[in-house]
Amino acid sequence: MSNTYEDLQHSHPCFGGHKKNAGRIHLPVSPGCNIACRFCDRVINDTEERPGVTSKVITPEESLEVLDKALALCPEITVAGIAGPGDTLASDYALETFRLVKEKYPSLIQCMSTNGLLLYEKAEEIIDVGIDSLTVTVNAVEPEIEAQLNKYIIFHGKRYEGVEGARILIENQLKGIRKIADAGITVKVNTVLVPEINASHIPEIARQVKEAGAKIYNIIPLIPQAELKDCQAPVCAEIDRARTEASEYIDVFRHCQHCRADAAGVPGESEYGDKIYQRRIVGKETFSHG
Repeated sequence: MSNTYEDLQHSHPCFGGHKKNAGRIHLPVSPGCNIACRFCDRVINDTEERPGVTSKVITPEESLEVLDKALALCPEITVAGIAGPGDTLASDYALETFRLVKEKYPSLIQCMSTNGLLLYEKAEEIIDVGIDSLTVTVNAVEPEIEAQLNKYIIFHGKRYEGVEGARILIENQLKGIRKIADAGITVKVNTVLVPEINASHIPEIARQVKEAGAKIYNIIPLIPQAELKDCQAPVCAEIDRARTEASEYIDVFRHCQHCRADAAGVPGESEYGDKIYQRRIVGKETFSHG
């Protein structure tokens, strides 16, 4: 039986704000991605503190060794999450890792993040694995807006660009959220706020994802990079306005830390990723999409 939303508010740092006794570890087992977000820059390095960054990609089997080390260093860890550096459903590694973790550490909360492109068709497998919470990044629910944020998708081996790809992505995201939520799994939705593109669209995203079954909404400020490097990051007032508008439809999370894909520890309190993953790589190596 999965943890309920109420359970997660007390034991998961990404659902209940700052909890000094609730830590998490991200296991970077998912190398590839199947969509091309215009703001995404997935890299291997030791220095940047943001999503999509890791010092290495590990195998599902190595993740158990990492967990042994992490729990010895930080017993407060309650959550084993997989958030990249690529998409968790673009390969089988994430679900394979969760099966192994469930067997060895059944008390750990299992949390997965995805772009949602394959969420609907892989929902049964996710449900069978016993994921406790799922985060889906939904940046728009209108294809014309999504196409400004996402260049293309790779779906069943075929590349779909612009509005056509955006329409497929949004349909699969919303159908997938509904299927996962109907199974009793808590769904959180992330949206990257790009003021000049989707700021006025936030209330509609919040309304539709809530209707699909999402429990909580997290608005993340854009980090200007890649194709959107010339866009302005939202200022505090813009972020607050978006969160306030969204809160008319859904619970809003306000304490996101922009965690790396290999983060480990209690957010805002401790960080052990450098010790666990032996970060030492200096160069910058960019992942490819596809």
